[in-house]
Amino acid sequence: MNNYEFLLQDLTKIKGVGKKTAGILKRKKINNLFDLLFRLPQSYTDRTQKLKIKELQVGKISTMNVVVKKYNFPRIRNLPNKVICEDETGVIDCVFFNSYEGYIRKILPLNDEVTISGKINYFKKRYQITNPTYVSKESSLIEKVHNKYSLTEGISEKVYNKIINQILKNLPDLNEWLNPFILNKFGNESWKDSIIKLHDPKNIGNYKKNFYKRLVFDEILASFLVFSEIRKSIKKTKKKSKKFTINNFLKIKNQIDFDLTKDQKKVLNEINSDLASQSKMFRILQGDVGSGKTIVALITALNVIESGYQVAFMAPTEILANQHYLLAKKIFPKNIKINLVTSKIDIKEKKEIQEKVKNNKLNMIFGTHSLFQKKMIFGKLGYIIIDEQHKFGVRQRKSLSDKGGINCDVLLMSATPIPRTLTMTIYGDMDLSIIKEKPTTRKEVITYSKIDKKINDVIKFVKKEVQNNNQIFWVCPLIQESKKLDHQSAIKKYEFLNKIFPGEVAIIHGNIQSNEKEKVLKKFLQKKYKILVSTTIIEVGIDFPNANVIVIENANKFGLSQLHQLRGRVGRGEKQATCILMFKENLSVNARKRISILKKSNDGFFISEEDMKLRGFGDLLGFKQSGIKNFRLADPIQNQDLFFLAENEIKRIEKEETNLTKYKPLIKLYDRAEIINDLV
Repeated sequence: MNNYEFLLQDLTKIKGVGKKTAGILKRKKINNLFDLLFRLPQSYTDRTQKLKIKELQVGKISTMNVVVKKYNFPRIRNLPNKVICEDETGVIDCVFFNSYEGYIRKILPLNDEVTISGKINYFKKRYQITNPTYVSKESSLIEKVHNKYSLTEGISEKVYNKIINQILKNLPDLNEWLNPFILNKFGNESWKDSIIKLHDPKNIGNYKKNFYKRLVFDEILASFLVFSEIRKSIKKTKKKSKKFTINNFLKIKNQIDFDLTKDQKKVLNEINSDLASQSKMFRILQGDVGSGKTIVALITALNVIESGYQVAFMAPTEILANQHYLLAKKIFPKNIKINLVTSKIDIKEKKEIQEKVKNNKLNMIFGTHSLFQKKMIFGKLGYIIIDEQHKFGVRQRKSLSDKGGINCDVLLMSATPIPRTLTMTIYGDMDLSIIKEKPTTRKEVITYSKIDKKINDVIKFVKKEVQNNNQIFWVCPLIQESKKLDHQSAIKKYEFLNKIFPGEVAIIHGNIQSNEKEKVLKKFLQKKYKILVSTTIIEVGIDFPNANVIVIENANKFGLSQLHQLRGRVGRGEKQATCILMFKENLSVNARKRISILKKSNDGFFISEEDMKLRGFGDLLGFKQSGIKNFRLADPIQNQDLFFLAENEIKRIEKEETNLTKYKPLIKLYDRAEIINDLV
């Protein structure tokens, strides 16, 4: 057994851990000894100070020496067993539920002095300990500082400490994987010593100590190593380079009424360089709402088509896929054959499209996930573009990269601007392109805040907009009224607004069927409704050029990034757009901060950074449930310096080291990604 493999043993290898305890821990995703070590102590109980019975305080955990004086073992079922103990200052009852008489006699021998510890109660004018945590004739086993962990139901503090102490006692000396320069930055703390210090009660909460930083760095580096190996495995795939000219850019430029921004041109060059290379492209294009990612993607798609390959453009909804299709139809040369696959087309038409795709008679196809069904076989797929797919996990992305074959490049687009450190943890397996700059024709959305008591002022403003033939989004947090949460529901607001604007208000929410939702959105796009009442399902996706006002109720209940995404639904046309944030009185400090930040800035990357500071990276737009590496210790905000240090170290490793043998324990312990098992 390699020294690190001790830590990957099953929980049942620990003395005293049976199948039941192991099952409880595994339900909490604690599968081996290593996982247990990262269930950190939250606080500690000091059992070194012994008290006399007369000094005891109700509700406090206390330790004392007592003499066992009398047993009380009732013969009536379900009644507790009781042991009366005393010292020179008083009497205390030790009460036991679900403990056998023989066991009690063994741990508390009559007339012997024992040390007991537990939480003090007071019952019938006597002090009492129910199921003492610790009982021993050897006081040295008890008179210690004991860690308090965030315990799993069914496992006592005593048992948990015993398990942890066993592991710590038998920790192996692992071969060092950090280079001397990095190790020196952490005071030359070894992994073993760092883990021991992590569980030392006096170090609880010491997040700035070298031992803690070293462990944080280890798991960041482990994650980056995995991403690095995925990138290398993709780059090893040699493809035919795609050859094209600048003519397509000029063709599209003539069809649009604005110049590309510097960021768009830079990203265009990055993608085109990848397409023209012999290494497979696997890239994420990040851009704020309205930054012009789609135009860039379509220009590169036209280049791929010019090279003789097909392009698949996947969107999360049919209405968004249709929007991309119509834009391509507008700006592409007429000789480019494109089509759209939706659930609305009949079987005959779908079969005809599938046949054309198979025989390479279609240059580009738009659609949702149906594009990658088994029946959709591409004749010569060379490029996959996926829009609004920030929730793809690492494995899904790797599978997608493989799907298109050797010569197929992949571009993912996300309208979710996130801080660089978070990008490194989510998209580390991909090359990154960013568009921050927005087209000069796009005006910043003016943002106001209004207390909900002043809704009449908002209604007056909306009336003017409706009279000017503009459209309005009205966003509510809940579908129906809730007694627990004092929010306006979408349904209630729809009824309210429909009385003021009869026949001009529509509603969509999560309980409406997808096809009905699509119909409503289509009618809104066609300007058949002036106001669309909605829950947050409009957060990403569709452009509505005529919608230039968004009202968000209970804005204080949303995160910053979510509010920014919602605000991005307006201002897609030439008119000045307005966002109105409505809230109730007595806002929390954090809520005031969020609203203030949003009023000051339209920069999605800045807003996202501030959001992460306020809420933590795990809550940001649901990334924690969407493929983000679930770090045990590392935090992309608190440990920015360590993320950048790890980034530089990975660059050095990629440049100087070809053999990953010394990193094998690190990768196995911290990630164990099946995707690179054959590499380590």
